[in-house]
Amino acid sequence: MLRAKRSQPVFSAEGLRFAIVAGRYNQRYSDALVTRARRALRVAGAKQGDVTVIRVPGAFEVPVVVGRLASSGSYDAIIALGVIIRGETEHADLIGRAVTDALTQIALRDSVPVVHEVLLLGNEQQAHVRCLQPKHNRGTEAALTAIEMAYLMRTL
Repeated sequence: MLRAKRSQPVFSAEGLRFAIVAGRYNQRYSDALVTRARRALRVAGAKQGDVTVIRVPGAFEVPVVVGRLASSGSYDAIIALGVIIRGETEHADLIGRAVTDALTQIALRDSVPVVHEVLLLGNEQQAHVRCLQPKHNRGTEAALTAIEMAYLMRTL
């Protein structure tokens, strides 16, 4: 078992298979989430061939790909990443709710951990803090959660 800077234990990712499904919309931020998630998995021992990254146009498209991957039985955990920034309409809230509901149903249906870090944020400043700053990077947090959940599921 490895220890990270956060308080929860982090297990080795060696021998586990992960998928990262990320929207390209708000690409500067989503790219940073993917980079940090991949880095955290690699530092924890995941081999390059054990991490599959699939990019989709936006947050709304993430669940359909996550669903296909989860039903394949090929992954120990799936990380869903994306960035939705609120605008003047309720569109962002509708997308955020739809993605959350879909990812929850997929995880329950297939008994595969789906780590939901499709972020619904109020503005670009929040995106900067959660995606570009190492201290609060949600890509890193998603990877560490995926590793822990993969181990937990193996013990059940």
